[in-house]
Amino acid sequence: MILNGQAHAGAILMRLARIQNTVRDLHGLPQTLARSGQFELKLAVTKKEISKAQKLRYRVFFEEGHAIPDAYTRLRRRDICRFDSICDHLIVVDHASSKRKVVGCYRLLRQEVAQANGGFYSAQEFDIAPLLARHSGKRFLELGRSCVAAEYRGKRVLELLWRGLWIYASHHACDVMIGCASLPGSDANLHQGALAFLRDHAAAPDEWRASALPARRANVIAETQVEARRTLAALPPLVKGYLRVGAYFGDGAVIDRQFGTTDVLVIVPMDRIDPRYVDHFSAGALAA
Repeated sequence: MILNGQAHAGAILMRLARIQNTVRDLHGLPQTLARSGQFELKLAVTKKEISKAQKLRYRVFFEEGHAIPDAYTRLRRRDICRFDSICDHLIVVDHASSKRKVVGCYRLLRQEVAQANGGFYSAQEFDIAPLLARHSGKRFLELGRSCVAAEYRGKRVLELLWRGLWIYASHHACDVMIGCASLPGSDANLHQGALAFLRDHAAAPDEWRASALPARRANVIAETQVEARRTLAALPPLVKGYLRVGAYFGDGAVIDRQFGTTDVLVIVPMDRIDPRYVDHFSAGALAA
């Protein structure tokens, strides 16, 4: 009886510890949004879960990519950003791994939270204020810091993340998703073809237009003729994914020196998303 009582008390203490470590209010969403085999799609609610997402970002951006860590980042081996504390973090956990690894993540920032905390991250690179003003009756959701561990870069994990985006945006009645997408490398002229393709095939109309900040805008030699099929095939998977669902792209590009990338602005009005994807992700949301 005493042992059972001790076990019960221990379980209560562990539960209290988890509650005290919770740093996120999910505003009515369940913590687990979907499951697929060994993978769980969820919102990070504890410091430990957010730390795991930051460690994954460090591996992808700094160890695999061209991002340059400062001394603090190198010491902590985590991609820590001041926006992390106000954002929600969508993660995919592999339960087949011994330490329940976080193998995919997205960072989400709702407009009302951004406005209460100094604005959107993408406003550091693109002049989005006129875009927000033109659509003052709509609710914007910023996507950022998306990555998937190298050994998990198949359709399954990315599709789970996108299902999570749909569930989250639908729950919060978001009308538009925006964010910076990256082309690898900080020489924008190496991406003449890609930038010309986005300009010619997916440029935002005036209603949705937003331009790179003049002080940050990359000087790119304009390319007039692009072989569309070959250029599309060479685009990063995430950019191709945005194109498939019906995204617009902003005017111009920005060099992110710290991350060694050429950034473009993605604008996805929710009502533009291809109905095939709406049906697919809505079915997943209902199942979740």
